Amino acid sequence: MGNDSRPAALERLSVFIGTWQVEASFPQAPDAEPNDDAFSVFEWALDERFLVQRTKAPDPAPDSLAIVSVDADGKTYTQHYFDSRGVVRVYAMTFHVGVWKLLRDKPDFSPVDFSQRFTGTFSDDGNKIVGRWEVSHDGVRWEHDFDLSYLKVH
Repeated sequence: MGNDSRPAALERLSVFIGTWQVEASFPQAPDAEPNDDAFSVFEWALDERFLVQRTKAPDPAPDSLAIVSVDADGKTYTQHYFDSRGVVRVYAMTFHVGVWKLLRDKPDFSPVDFSQRFTGTFSDDGNKIVGRWEVSHDGVRWEHDFDLSYLKVH
């Protein structure tokens, strides 16, 4: 199947393509050293039908692999997440007007003992994403978990 029939929702994800330096700030590990080796690579897979993200994460976060697919509505996405701890999760994802959101609040491959959400905002030039992860233990009150930023290097 050719790329001419790709959903517009996939085209919108093109801004992610490339290599990004990753920087995180963990309140629970305030003495963690910055890791210049932390990076994330976004690339297309399977005839550009899926967005793949491979991340070598800053300590204490795990390295991860994520695969993004377009949902049946053609507007939203699902991110399938796997990490070096053996954790597998599924996030509902949106990307609209430079704002990237992930949400996990339903059981998937593991029980949901807590809900998670991420909001990342692209800079006007598209070369930086400033993000924040939050956690909720009751599904109502959200608390800051950690900050996560991406800087496009190529």
